[in-house]
Amino acid sequence: MNFKIVTDSSSNIFSMEDASFSSVPLKIITDQKEFVDDPQLNLEEMLSYLASYKGRSGTSCPNIQEWLDAFGDADGVFALTITSSLSGCYNAAVQAKEHYEAEHPGRRVCCLDSLSAGPELVVIAEKLRELIKAGKAFDEIEAEIRSYMKRTRLIFTLESLNNMAQNGRVSPLVAKACGLLGIRIVGQASSEGTLQPLHKSRGTAKALKIMLSEMKKNGYQGGKVRIVHCQNEAAAQEFRKLILGEFPEGDVTVGPMTALCSFYAEAGGLMIGYESQT
Repeated sequence: MNFKIVTDSSSNIFSMEDASFSSVPLKIITDQKEFVDDPQLNLEEMLSYLASYKGRSGTSCPNIQEWLDAFGDADGVFALTITSSLSGCYNAAVQAKEHYEAEHPGRRVCCLDSLSAGPELVVIAEKLRELIKAGKAFDEIEAEIRSYMKRTRLIFTLESLNNMAQNGRVSPLVAKACGLLGIRIVGQASSEGTLQPLHKSRGTAKALKIMLSEMKKNGYQGGKVRIVHCQNEAAAQEFRKLILGEFPEGDVTVGPMTALCSFYAEAGGLMIGYESQT
């Protein structure tokens, strides 16, 4: 079968080596402008605009047709989305699956709600690629990836919670207090797919140590780690060095966030997707 991996743009990747892959863009919307999370977006321009913008802003998920376009002519599609607790992406992907399978008898679509966001989707997508390259059948891949997703995690640290508060993800009072006091939040994606604050930290160095401690507590033992940052490569590289100092065999990479994750994480934010052994 001809297999394809499709994610929404919360994954922060627009291509994958050695895989048929498409990214379906989310959008960042204000009363005056719309920013499409695709390779053509000028991210620095978007972040600069949002930093000075005083009106309302929010996000919009891809529609059914955008998912259908991304499926292309694949015999088997694995559609991976941001957590359904934060976006309608999963619901739209499921509706696209129903249309696609009805219009193309014999073709299959597996919709996967990551219950997460950002680099955890990359960890899952890379596993999908591995299973596809191993020549496994569609049903085998679906069973194995759903089992694997029970062992993937997301942890993050944020300097600003302004956009999270504006979109109802955290209390405005908490966001204001963190900004005034210079406190970083360390949090994770919960098993229900919500973003769950864990710790408050003064300073980046302490936040990085807390994140590694939480990763080990959640079963990280030296596997895959995908780090993305919003205008904070120095902290991302420092965290990579911290992980490899304890787990030299770890597969740890660093990259930038694209629009959707940058909108929520804001300048200084880090998001980390990783494998656990439990």
